[in-house]
Order: sequence, then structure tokens, then C-alpha cells
Amino acid sequence: MNPRLDALQPYPFEKLRALFQGIVPPAHLTPVSFGIGEPKHPTPALIREAVVASLDGLAAYPATAGSAPLREAIARWLKQRYHLSALDPLTEVLPVAGSREALFSLAQTVVDPTRGALNPPVVLCPNPFYQIYEGAALLAGAEPYFVNSDPTRNFACDYTAVPAAIWARTQLLYVCSPGNPTGAVLTLDDWRELFALSDQHGFVIASDECYSEIYFDEAAPPLGALQAAQQLGRNFERLVILSSLSKRSNVPGMRSGFVAGDAALLKRFLLYRTYHGAALSPVYQAASTAAWGDETHVRDNRAQYLHKFNTVTPMLAEVLDVRWPDAAFYLWADVSRTGLTDTAFAQRLFADYNVTVLPGSYLARMAHGTNPGSQFVRLALVAGSDECQSGAQRIVDFCRALPARTIA
Repeated sequence: MNPRLDALQPYPFEKLRALFQGIVPPAHLTPVSFGIGEPKHPTPALIREAVVASLDGLAAYPATAGSAPLREAIARWLKQRYHLSALDPLTEVLPVAGSREALFSLAQTVVDPTRGALNPPVVLCPNPFYQIYEGAALLAGAEPYFVNSDPTRNFACDYTAVPAAIWARTQLLYVCSPGNPTGAVLTLDDWRELFALSDQHGFVIASDECYSEIYFDEAAPPLGALQAAQQLGRNFERLVILSSLSKRSNVPGMRSGFVAGDAALLKRFLLYRTYHGAALSPVYQAASTAAWGDETHVRDNRAQYLHKFNTVTPMLAEVLDVRWPDAAFYLWADVSRTGLTDTAFAQRLFADYNVTVLPGSYLARMAHGTNPGSQFVRLALVAGSDECQSGAQRIVDFCRALPARTIA
């Protein structure tokens, strides 16, 4: 067996199941889950209809490179969304079977594990982070290096603290903007810094932007990596972005996304994927083409999240240190004022009120003497508005039932 598999850690939700093992929550309280970031809004009718209309596609093998209409639809969307002057759908866009699959397989394409047995290649990850980055690095034969976020700087990562010896070994940098779990968005200055480091050390930047369409001001969408590159007068060399329809269009079950950017890198990535066999179904390629071509359902989706954040955030702010994210559908709540650890908070909340939240320490690693996720919990506001409000009220009641000194 591949010995690298032994280096993988349990997924956060496996840890959560172990944390809750043996606990029987109150039966009279309907379960409320803020745990997994799985969209619960209805799938738009236009996508359902496109699936049904395309069922004849089941009789054909899918093209790994994706259909021309889908690549063109993605390219049009990217150009409109990020005000790009040019983007070639044939060489700079590649449909994938969900951003998760592509985030993992990209590392298998980019990382060269033969470059120094005594100094293995490094993949840099934000901390806290999406665990796929770590697993992708390990199984590609690289060493994950975690860059801690700073709550006092809007959870920005301090890349100036990374030693020169680490940068010299770095082959791939994952960033997530808007971030999971913090919701932080990289600024143009952040991108200027990262591009300069990439130019100096030659590593690839993979920007995970699957939450890019969940934001709160229609006039101020989050900045994207390709957009930042253009604004800074750069091309897309050593830069790719990854995105998905899962959050934008409420179709996580379609597993439909794309990678866009550096044409030379995408050419090699397509070669890898041809053997990897992760082509998107022709049915879902047709439905994805329809989804990328429509913004009405996306604006409606954002309006639902805006309503939930408007309702829930002020409630929770009475008992927890919580603030609006820049974007995405998570609240990253500091529970330290309750006197409980993040795991104890999650465990007791589930036991007493049948509400699930995810401990922040499960979404991070101990690095540089600290786990930057500890004392936080992540709340995914993916359920309906009434359920989110009910769950928030139970959290308020739970915190107020704690000894008075803990929430003073």
C-alpha cells in the first residue's frame, strides 16, 4: 500500500462524529446543523430542466477537455465577472468534476517529488484551511507548510514570516479567497505580494475561489486572482483559479467546476486528467453551460444569504465574538469569552440543544506553536432562514445558561 496514506489525518467531520459519540441530544428539539458547508437552497429550475433535456448525453463518453459550449460559457462568465480583456476558452479554461477533485489532482500535476530527497518539495497552505490542500500535498510527495492567519489582520496570512529556506523549496501555494472558514478576501496588495514571491521562487499559485459568488454588496464583488493579475499588468503565468457551481448555483451533487489561467499549466493538467479519468458527464456539462449563462438565480441566492446574515449575526454577537465575513456563507465565531474550548463548546451545545457547529481546531493544524483555529467555531448558514434563526437562538440560550462570568 502507498505509505503516504498513513500521513493523512481524519477529515473534520470524522473528528466531529467521534466528539459526539455516545451523546443523545434532547429528542424534543429538532436537529439544527451549522456543521457541513453543503448548500441547502433549492436547485434552480433552469438547471433541473437542462439536466432533463440533456439525458441523451448519457449514451456518450464525456470529453475530458469539456465541450466547446461549456468552455465558452465559462470564459464568458469569467470575462464579465472579473472584467478580463481576454481569455481563451480553448487553452485557458478547463471544466473539472468539481473544484475539490481539481484542487487535489492539480498538486499531482504540479509537484515534482524528485527535486531533492533530503529537501522534499513544499506546498504552502493557509491555516486554518480546507483539508484537501494538505492531503493533496502529502500524496504528491510534498511537505505541507502552514501559514497561520492573524485575527487582528482580518485573518490575513503572514507570508513575511515564512523562512527563505521554505520559499526555496515551495512548488505550489494554495490560497482560498473568499476564505474557508474565515470568509476573508485577499486584497490587491495581498496579490501583489504573492505574485512577487512567485516570480522570485517560481512556484505555482492555485487560488480556490469556490465561494466567490456569496457576497453581500452587489456593487462590490470579491476580487479574483485573474482580475488582480490583470490590474497589476501581469499575464497568468504560474497562476490558476478554481471555482465551482456548488455554492453559486446550489448544485453540489453535480460536481461541476473549472480551472482557468496559465495555458501551459492547463495543457499538462489536461494530460494528467486524461489518465485520471475525472471527466464531467455530458449531461452535467450541458446543465453547467446553462448555469454559467444565468445570473438571476445567483442574485436570488445571495439575497437569501444576506437575509440570514442580517438576522443571525446580531443575535450571536450578543454572546460571542463574531463579525460579518468579507464573503462566503460562514460565520467564524470566537467562543473564548464563554470559558469553553472550541471542542467543549461544540460538544455541550450538541448535547444540550441539538445544534451542530464545527470546532475551529478541526479546520487547522498546530503550527509555529499554535493552532489558529482553536477557540473558534465555524457556522455554515446553509439551511433555511427559519432553521438558522432557530439554531442561533438556541446558541444564545446555551451561552446565557453558562456561568455568568464566562460571557461577561
